[in-house]
Amino acid sequence: MLFEQIHTTCLNDADLPWVPFTPYSERVLVKYFKLDPIRGEVVALIKAPAKGQMPRHRHTGTVIVYTVAGSWKYREHEWVARPGSVVYETAGSSHTPEALPPDSGGADIVTLNIIQGELLFVDDSDRVLAAENWKSGWDRYAAFCHANGIAPKDLTAFG
Repeated sequence: MLFEQIHTTCLNDADLPWVPFTPYSERVLVKYFKLDPIRGEVVALIKAPAKGQMPRHRHTGTVIVYTVAGSWKYREHEWVARPGSVVYETAGSSHTPEALPPDSGGADIVTLNIIQGELLFVDDSDRVLAAENWKSGWDRYAAFCHANGIAPKDLTAFG
């Protein structure tokens, strides 16, 4: 039966490295769980300092962001995402993420992100400056593992 060929995977957070989100930032870190070349999907944790801003970007697909720790917002919106918040971003949306100062304790912002398609960094005229997708994530992850003597896991596999 077809459904018997479907495999599930379980990856342990502790078994995966935090990878600097270069060339955009050495201080923003990404922990990749899944880099799906078929669906163009990325599942990753992102950790950012409790103060700061990422470049404005646009999405070609939907994005779901669950806030694990810290507080953040988009400059273009009034709401603030705090631990337990879920943000749903439609394809084609553009925004500028801002990490907010901690209410107490100085915690970094940590979010779980499920990203479909590309993340396009844009300038003030909406011209694309750079693109991020499953492949650029794989290249960053594999290079980091190689440079640090870590055996990379195949995050693109389906079983």
